[in-house]
Amino acid sequence: MKSNSHVGRSGSTTVVRVSLVLGCALALAGCSTVKGWFGGKKGDEKPNEPLALTDITPTVAVSKLWSANAGKGEGRMGVGQRPAVVDGRVYAAAVEGGVRAFDLQTGKLVWRHETKKELTGGPGAGDGLVVVGGLDGEVIALDAATGTEKWQAKVTAEVVAPPAVGQGLVFIRSNDGRVTALDAATGERRWFWNHDLPTLTVRGNDAPTLGPGVVFVGNDDGTISTLAMADGRALWEQAVAEQDGRTELDRMADVDGSPLLDGTTVYATSYKQQTIAIDGPSGRPMWASNHGGAGALGNASDRLVISSPNGTVYALDKAGGNALWQQPGLARRSLTAPAVQGDYAVVGDYDGYLHWLRLDNGEFAARARMGGTTLRATPVVVDGILVAQNVDGELTAFRLGQ
Repeated sequence: MKSNSHVGRSGSTTVVRVSLVLGCALALAGCSTVKGWFGGKKGDEKPNEPLALTDITPTVAVSKLWSANAGKGEGRMGVGQRPAVVDGRVYAAAVEGGVRAFDLQTGKLVWRHETKKELTGGPGAGDGLVVVGGLDGEVIALDAATGTEKWQAKVTAEVVAPPAVGQGLVFIRSNDGRVTALDAATGERRWFWNHDLPTLTVRGNDAPTLGPGVVFVGNDDGTISTLAMADGRALWEQAVAEQDGRTELDRMADVDGSPLLDGTTVYATSYKQQTIAIDGPSGRPMWASNHGGAGALGNASDRLVISSPNGTVYALDKAGGNALWQQPGLARRSLTAPAVQGDYAVVGDYDGYLHWLRLDNGEFAARARMGGTTLRATPVVVDGILVAQNVDGELTAFRLGQ
C-alpha cells in the first residue's frame, strides 16, 4: 500500500508507499524437471499462506535461452522493474548498477551505462532512446545504440513506472499522480497534468499508453484518463471501478497496469477486481466485468488474461467480458500480471516460478524457475521470446519448444 503522506528528499517531494506485495525471496536453486520441486502435499497449506504447488505433466517444452544480470535489483521496494525489448535488444535497469543492453537472442551484453543514481523505474524505449526514472525524480535519456547519455531532466516525485516514448515525446508517470511530457530531443518539459491521489493506494503504477495523438493513463482512484498529446488537455475520464467501502483499504481501486489499446478499444483493469472495455475515441463504456486486478492485462487475439489480487487467473472474452475460464491453482502466490507467449498465458510468482497456462482452457502446461527469488514485474514477450526480471536483477529468457 502507499499513503500520500509526504517527506522531503533532496529538495523534492516523494510519495511514501508501503508495498502490498508479499516480499518473500527464498534462495532456492534452479530446476531441471517439474517433478520433485515441492515437498508439501496439497491441503497442507494454511488458509492465508500461498497455495502449495503440485506436480504437473508438461504439455509444452520450455527452453531457457540465457540468463544475465542487470545489477542490484529492486529487492523489497515493490516497484516491479521490468525490461524493455525493442529492435532485438533487451534494456534493463537496476536500483544500483545503471542501465544495460543485451542481445535478445543470445543475452550478450551490448553496452552498459553507469550511474550513481538509484533507478526505480524500469526503462522505456523507442525512437532511438532508452529512458529511465529514479528515486528522486531524475529522468535519464540514453542513446539506444550506444548507451551514451543524451540528456537529463527532473520531475516532481519518484518514478516507478517505465517512461513511454513516442511521437517526439517522453511521458513520465511519477508517484504523485502527475504525468509530465518531455521533448524527446532535449528533455525540455512541454506540459504536465495532475491527478489527485487517494489517501491509500496500492504500491506501484505503470507507463501511460500512447495512441494517435492521445495518451491513456491509469489512475490510483480507479479511473482512466485520456489526454491530448499536444498539450495535456484531459479529453475524457472513465471509472474502471468505484471507490466504495467502509475503510480506506476497502476503497482501494487502483488502475496500476498500463491501459491496453487494441484497435479503437481501450481495456483497463482495477485492484478492486473490475475490468472495463471503453470506446477509445468517445470514452463510452462498452462492457464491464467483475474480474480484475491492479496489474496489466495479457492480450490474446480474442481474450484478455488477468491476475486477480487473490491469485486466481482469469480469461475474459474481449467481445463481452464474459469469463471463459479461471485457474485457482496459484492462490495467494502474489502473481505478476500475465504475458502471452504463443498459445499460452504466463505469470510469475513470489517464489521465482513462471507458470505457462493454456489460453484455450487455463490448464497448466509448463513451469520453470528462475533464481529462486520473487518475480514481481510482468514478463515481456517479443519475437516469440519471453524475458523475465526478478527482484535481484536477474534476467532470464525462455522460448517455447516446437
